[in-house]
Amino acid sequence: MAPYVRLRQICLVAPQLEPVITDIGRIMGLAVCYRDGNVAKYGLENALLPVDTILLEVVAPFKEGTTAGRFIEKTGGRGGYMAIFCCNDPDERGRNANALGVRTANVIDHAPYHGVQLHPRDCRAAFIEFNHTEGSDDILGAYPPAGPDWQKFIRKDVTQALTAVEMQSPDPQGLAEHWGKIIGIAPNDEAELKLPNATFRFVKGASEIMSALEFRVTDVAQVLHTAKAKGLAVGGNEFLLSGVTFRLGA
Repeated sequence: MAPYVRLRQICLVAPQLEPVITDIGRIMGLAVCYRDGNVAKYGLENALLPVDTILLEVVAPFKEGTTAGRFIEKTGGRGGYMAIFCCNDPDERGRNANALGVRTANVIDHAPYHGVQLHPRDCRAAFIEFNHTEGSDDILGAYPPAGPDWQKFIRKDVTQALTAVEMQSPDPQGLAEHWGKIIGIAPNDEAELKLPNATFRFVKGASEIMSALEFRVTDVAQVLHTAKAKGLAVGGNEFLLSGVTFRLGA
């Protein structure tokens, strides 16, 4: 099988799960497919919503001393927490990252799922995880972190796709090259990493964070209207939610 890598999941972190998860669902027309009890051992609770075949997850700490809690403190609650990629050999990608000086932070082995999480300090801007689910190379196949029947919760009447992830850095080209080496995709001249199902765009910013998510929606004005009605700050074609800019396009 030829090597592949696709964006599988984006994880945001919030001080509390509510009202964030309800707001995302109502504004973006998405449905929660799963709440994973396995994350409790890390002092977290979570919920996942499928955006077509990419999962959007929100995690929130419920006790002191969690990695997610430290992330909120360090960033002031600004920026996405984790970019999760599916591939055919997470261990090989982990070894490649280690050779670049990026440490492995955690290995998750829940057959048929196997994941390798890399250290956020070494990745810069956010956690990177690579995972593989045995016997599931189909993007609509089994994906245990999203629950047994996540596909049934895909809603497309409001939001069709998560198309891009924006990363900020004082040195966007340098961060693009660093992530490109870890992921195995060379950046183009615009400091973008183009995956088969999403683009990572690196832009100038004061600190290194996952700053924005870009979505294709049916009716931009209607989604912005719903966000405003929820009391969120709306400007142009975007609004801020859970420390990340949600940017909308038709």
